Amino acid sequence: MNTSALVQKVWNFCHTLRDDGVGYGDYLEQLTYLLFLKLAHEYAQEPYNRDTHVPAGYDWASLRSRTGEPLEAHYLATLHRLGQEPGMLGAIFFKAQNKIQDPAKLSRLVQMIDAESWISLDADTKGDLYEGLLQKNAEDTKSGAGQYFTPRALIEAMVACVRPEPMKTIADPACGTGGFFLGAYHWLTRPGAQLDKRQKEFLRNQTFHGNEIVPNTRRLCLMNLFLHNIGELDGEPAVERSDALIVEPRRKVDYVLANPPFGKKSSMTITNEEGEEDREALTYERQDFWETTSNKQLNFLQHIVGMLKVGGKAAVVLPDNVLFEGGAGEKIRRKLLENCDVHTILRLPTGIFYAQGVKANVVFFDARPKDGQVHTRGIWFYDLRTNKHFTLKTRPLKLDDLQDFIHCYNPENRHVRIATERFRFFSYEELVARDKASLDVFWLKDDSLDKLEDLPPPDVLQQEIIEHMEAALAAFRDVAAALPRGARA
Repeated sequence: MNTSALVQKVWNFCHTLRDDGVGYGDYLEQLTYLLFLKLAHEYAQEPYNRDTHVPAGYDWASLRSRTGEPLEAHYLATLHRLGQEPGMLGAIFFKAQNKIQDPAKLSRLVQMIDAESWISLDADTKGDLYEGLLQKNAEDTKSGAGQYFTPRALIEAMVACVRPEPMKTIADPACGTGGFFLGAYHWLTRPGAQLDKRQKEFLRNQTFHGNEIVPNTRRLCLMNLFLHNIGELDGEPAVERSDALIVEPRRKVDYVLANPPFGKKSSMTITNEEGEEDREALTYERQDFWETTSNKQLNFLQHIVGMLKVGGKAAVVLPDNVLFEGGAGEKIRRKLLENCDVHTILRLPTGIFYAQGVKANVVFFDARPKDGQVHTRGIWFYDLRTNKHFTLKTRPLKLDDLQDFIHCYNPENRHVRIATERFRFFSYEELVARDKASLDVFWLKDDSLDKLEDLPPPDVLQQEIIEHMEAALAAFRDVAAALPRGARA
């Protein structure tokens, strides 16, 4: 079967399961379990003969030999057993559950996967198939998976500016389904890159280091990486199932590419003796942090600074509040400008994230020595927000929309830049003299404020209104979560 026919076959079966109430996310999980076992089975055969550490009796052959209810029962037993194994096996099958309740459809899925030689497909084919399913899952608003999915065009642009080099480490402390890792992987393996054997080995097993606190999302990330030839069947997973903010970084890295989770407050759910749940603000007490705060993005920003080697580079998606918030926000901004070389901020348009109502930016900075010097000389701002209108469905953000920013950034030598209408430089002195050292800088005139005919199309206006309302609701939820139970109406 050719590649396009196989992709269509997988998609068609997904739609069949959706008719039974199995969403993209549940389908993705089951596909992950079964594909992993089938690939492990193929690697155990000639000419590879690899020890995949899959226990006998809980392997692909044991599933393939059963149908109907015996298959369903053994599938449940297999998921439970493999979830107790160490290494990559245990990570993929951690707390795995069967979401396909019809034994006949489970049999058909096993047969569909068994009919193909997955190992013979190139990494791009397997990876593109899986990435396509991940994007569809993110688009399914009911699943909430969009919060773990960064627009791929934005990732490509960030990577094209940072230009990671071979034999260097790349981290993402909230890696979701692994989009930044794959963006960096595609850059490092682009046509003409010509990696040698040592560089390829480092890329596969030592380049990427991530954290993802949500088990199902971590599972999808690991499988996404594995299908792109990152990681080993019998190796340790590159992504830890832990909250990156709890402890100081165990390793320093060369690059951080990240889009930390949206939502202003870090919180945890507390269940009392009566079984009632309450949410409490979570504050991280870290010796290496400049300021103690419950603001999640400010904590991630401080953590990322601590992750970088001297000279290391970061590109981080951060919401507007990080740029202008007072109190701890102001103190952290001033420290960031002093201790790092913050050189570029991309003001992002609305309507590009699956999490609604988000106004965000990409902040580019390099780590510098702690020598008491002020290392930021000034920041170049690129405004991709004013008079720009995007929606997820009718006008999605594409790489072409970011090409002018990449050109202005000048990745070959970012120290040589030319100002344009949308690209301006502000000195360190100008920025720290602003109220609260605000980096919420804009200068372009919003044309829609003057002329009715310049308003965006109705569908875009409608989406923007929805985004503003949802952003307001999210802010109210943050306030409510921070109140003690007795203070609520």
